[in-house]
Amino acid sequence: MDKEAREHKQFLEQQLNWCKKQDRILEEIERKLHEMKKIAQYTLDHELSAIEIEQLNSQLNALKREVHFLEKQLQSVVH
Repeated sequence: MDKEAREHKQFLEQQLNWCKKQDRILEEIERKLHEMKKIAQYTLDHELSAIEIEQLNSQLNALKREVHFLEKQLQSVVH
């Protein structure tokens, strides 16, 4: 294998690793969004006390921060 072919292979391997990393981040974002949806649906289906609402809002806010953090990881990987 000549130098150009090795470099091309290395480039493609880097691209593959980049795609795998992006995919893992997107899967994690999807899990968090699904959890947020479950919380929202739970609030619609149940009568909740003020304390329960506050706790669920705290969970939603934490998940929202985690999603934003993951989104920044997607954006910070420049290729």
